[in-house]
Formats: sequence, C-alpha cells, structure tokens
Amino acid sequence: MKIVTYNVNGLRPRIAQHGGSLLKLLNSLEADIICFQETKLSREEVTADLIMAEGYESFFSCTYTSGRGRLGYSGVATFCRVNSAFSSNEVALPVVAEEGFTGLLEHCRVVNSIKKDFLIGVSSKVDGLEGFTNEDLLKVDCEGRCIITDHGHFVLFNIYGPRAECDDTERIEFKLTFFKILQKRWESYFRQGKRVVVVGDLNIAPYAIDRCEAGPDFEKNQFRKWLRSLLVDHGGPFVDVFRIKHPQRKDAYTCWSVASGAEEFNFGSRIDHILVAGPCLHQSDNMDGHNFVACHISACDIMTQYKRWKPDNIPRQKGGRNIKLEGSDHAPVYVSLQDIPDLSEHNTPSLAARYVPKVRGVQQTIVSLLSKRQVNAQVKGQSVSQLCDENIKKGSCDDNDERISQEGCISDSSSAPNHSAIQESQHANSSVVANAAVSGNIVVMSKSERRKLIPLGCTKSNKKARHSNSIQRTLGSYFQKKPSPDVDGDCYSSEMSLSQADIGSRETESSVLIQELNSSEELLVHPRNSFPNNEINVSPSTKDQKDANAWTTENDKHNVALFEWNRIQQLMSKRKSVPLCIGHGEPCVARVVKKEGPNLGRKFYVCRRAEGPSSNPEARCNYFKWETSEAGQKR
Repeated sequence: MKIVTYNVNGLRPRIAQHGGSLLKLLNSLEADIICFQETKLSREEVTADLIMAEGYESFFSCTYTSGRGRLGYSGVATFCRVNSAFSSNEVALPVVAEEGFTGLLEHCRVVNSIKKDFLIGVSSKVDGLEGFTNEDLLKVDCEGRCIITDHGHFVLFNIYGPRAECDDTERIEFKLTFFKILQKRWESYFRQGKRVVVVGDLNIAPYAIDRCEAGPDFEKNQFRKWLRSLLVDHGGPFVDVFRIKHPQRKDAYTCWSVASGAEEFNFGSRIDHILVAGPCLHQSDNMDGHNFVACHISACDIMTQYKRWKPDNIPRQKGGRNIKLEGSDHAPVYVSLQDIPDLSEHNTPSLAARYVPKVRGVQQTIVSLLSKRQVNAQVKGQSVSQLCDENIKKGSCDDNDERISQEGCISDSSSAPNHSAIQESQHANSSVVANAAVSGNIVVMSKSERRKLIPLGCTKSNKKARHSNSIQRTLGSYFQKKPSPDVDGDCYSSEMSLSQADIGSRETESSVLIQELNSSEELLVHPRNSFPNNEINVSPSTKDQKDANAWTTENDKHNVALFEWNRIQQLMSKRKSVPLCIGHGEPCVARVVKKEGPNLGRKFYVCRRAEGPSSNPEARCNYFKWETSEAGQKR
C-alpha cells in the first residue's frame, strides 16, 4: 500500500496540468491513498469533475468561513483507490470517515451550512475536548483543514496546518488552538488502542536541517518545540518516518518560495510530513524489536519529479529568459506500507462524495420525469399553435407584409414587397405544413420543420435585421461607402454601411478629442510648436469630402502621433533610472509592500536573482533600496 501527501496549491490548476482530467492526476501519483491539501475550493465550487474519479472514493472538506480572505481558501481531500465501493475488504477503503476533528461538522451535513448559533448549542461527542468551548472548536474546523478516515488497522489524518506570520498575533493564537485540539484528538485514539498516521502540510519545519539557513530564533519557535515534543526522540508517541529513513540527508525540502524563485537553488524547507504512532500489527509473545516503522514501512521519500524547477531549465542569472514554472510550490511525499492484512467486508462511509447530492446529483423518480415531459409538451404545443395561427390561418399577404415591415425586414415602408419572393415563401411554408400532423388548432411538427418556415415577404435572415438596430458596429462598417440610391433597400442591413449623420458625429468627436489634446498640460512643448500653423484642421478638405469614410485628415493623424510621442518622452524623462545591485551590478527588480503596516503600498528595489544560500555567489545578494520621490523624500 502506498500513501501520498501533496499540497497542490489549488486543485483546479493541477487538474489542468493533466489535460483537465482528475483521473490522470490521481493515476500519475500511483498511490492507493492520496491526500491533497490546499485545494482552494469553496463548497459552492465543488463539482463531480473536481472531486470524483472512476476507481476512487473521495472525501473532502472545504472552508465554511468567509472572513478575511478565507473564502475558497485551504481545503483538503482524500482519494482512496478501490476496486469496489461496496462489500469490499480493501484497506484503502475506509470503514469510517469524518470531516474535521471536533465532531461538530457532522451536524453541517444535516443543515447543509454553518449555522453558528445552532452548532454552538450542540454538545461535541468527541472524547478529550471537554476543556474547549464549542465556539473555539467550531472556529478551528470551519477552515476545512482536516479529513479523518479510519482504515481499520490505522486512523489516517489528512491535515493542512495553519500558517501564521511572526507578528500576526491573531493567527498565531489560532494556530496554537488548532494544534492543541488536534493533539487532544490523537490522544483519544491512543487511549482506544488505535494506530494513528498523520500526513499533510503542517507548516512546521521541526529541525534546523529541515530549513534553509535557520536563523537565531529558529529554536525558540513554539510550534517547532511542540512538534518535536511529539516525536519519539523527545519522548513523544510519533515517528517522523522520513527522518527515520533518511536521518542525515540535507537539502531535503518539500516547499519553496514562489516570489523569490528559491526553487532554482533548492532553498526551501521540509514542512510536508508523514508521522506514525502505535504498535505493529504482528501478534507474537516476544515483541522485542517490533514497531510499526520496522515491520510495516518499506520506503518513504520526497517525489522530486514533481518539483517545478527542472535541471534543464535556463538559470535566470545566466542571461536566460525568465521561465514561468508550472506546478505547485510543494513536492509530494510518499510512504509505502507492507504486510497490511485485509479487512472484513464493508461499504463506503456516508461522508463520501458519491453521497453528496450537490456533487453526484439527485436521482429523478419516474413520476417527476413524466410530469416534466407533460408540461414541456403543453408548452411546445402552445408555441407551435401560435406560430401556425400567425403564419398560416391569418396568412394574408397584406398582414404578413405589414408584420414583416414592423420587424425590420423591409427598411422602406413605402416600397412594394417582392411578390415573387412571397410566392416562393408561401410554397415553402405550405410544403412544410402539409408534412406536419394537424390536430384541431394545433399543428405538430419537429424542430427542423419549424426552422424551414420562411417569413412571407422576406427572403433574407432576420439575424442581420436585428443587428441593424444595434448600436454596436463592426470595424469594417466604418470603411464601407454608403450604397447608391439604386440599390434595393429590402432586407438591407445598415451593419455594412456608415450613414452621413454618423460621419458627422465622428468628425465632431474628433474635433473634441483634438481640442482636449491641444489644451493638455502634459505637453513638453508649447501647442504652437506641436501643431503646424497653430491650428488643427478637423474638417475634411474639399478633395476628401467626396470620400465619406475619410473622416480624419492626414494632418490630424500627424498631430495626434506627434502628441503621443511627446507624452512618451515626457514620461521617460520623469522616470528615475533603475538602480543596480551591489553584488552583481545588474538592474534590480521593483517590488511593492503588500503587508499591513506603515509601509503598505511602498515601492522598493531588490536584486532580481533567485533566492539561495548566502554562500552561493550566483544567488540573490542582500541589496535593498526604497524608492524615493523627486524631492529625495521617502514615499
């Protein structure tokens, strides 16, 4: 059995990378249980193509809260590859599944949404959480960060740990509460004699070897201390499977900063973990040397083939082009289990996506299906009856000509209709009606037959007639001459011509535009020097008046181009030169402060190279400079 944990940084883009197929994404990981974090799906966005795949049973949790940018944020999903969803003895198919780890979200499936007042009044049935208020429990579970699946021999936690900046006291407190409640839940399973497997992005690097250039405050971090206290080498119940298998491996990172391009130099951290607690499954009188890792774990490693930066990528510092890397900023981690016996026959738990009506759809009953068909038949019959009453039973030429004229098929109401066209239309319509089954006042015909009905007196499509009344014009319409008077006006679309009134309005607009440009204060030169003869000729010359579509003279075009060129020169002269970094003597890149505080929105310059170890001269140097105004003051 193979278990994979993968922070996908958005499930939609990862599916798109695999040809828009969720099944291809899952099969590429070649695992029996796949745990995704940071799916970034709200419950309203979850559809079958995003959460269901043939041969897999899925369990998902999305965020319920919309506060402070949390809508469509985080989210986890567990996919289990099985041969049968019912009466199965496979270990990959869980016996029980639960959303969240407080027990309160179970009620959300009943009310289909978070009703805070209702859920706060509901008592949690989870053992060991008596010391927390329901409001605290609900808060940590509303961000869709946990799915628990019980696979008989072990309980699997799919976790996406919160991220908190060092100066964000609110999120730090939230993160502390999250892991305290999570630890209480683990302890309740230990008391029941269960084995616990924890996988996911915990957003914690436990040791200095798991983080690039750990700073002086690394060891003081309270979350690292908490995680280390859970590990066996510090007296805890859990085993860090990767470090047991690779105790001295350096630069074994699973996450890299996207903004700094740190993946180019493998400058990251190991925050995606697989932790195991509990005894092995063997039954023996002498259990010395037996443990879950030694007896049941054959391999554990980072799937580096999913890293975005490949060996054949062109380094930025070598003058190569900037490459837009596709993929998540995390790499998956896998663990292979062995000697796991089968379970007794069981079915898919009720939490599975196959049982969610919004995802799977609601099955129709025979009664509802027949009732819908009856209503549709009545509506269809009424519409066909109205159509036939207008075009056949009332089908006099005079009435039809008047109706067609009102619909815009004949542009000139005084012009006589084309009687030969009317005869052709009547002949076509009569042939269609003759083939239809007539019952009383209702003429029943197929959709293809109804499309053959031609409005009397108009042999061209009404589609262009509708377009002729629209304000929107095509680009080609401004370059078409007005038709001569001898052109037939029947069914003529003004989409193909430009009237003289429109030309006049265009000339007026041009005059206003040039006047605004002439009075602009941004010109580097005086308007008298910008435009020849101190004036702008906006009216067409006598020679150009014969051509209606030449509403702008060559002189006007020259003046506008000259104005634009002067404006560009002005902007270029005002723009300050980009500073060069000290370490490499290369132009810096501009950044903007997005963090809340006194410097929010302030611009600064840093070295444009990718972040890397300080010992690597090819990596980013420490150059930093704030952008200043013309007066030399900080913005």
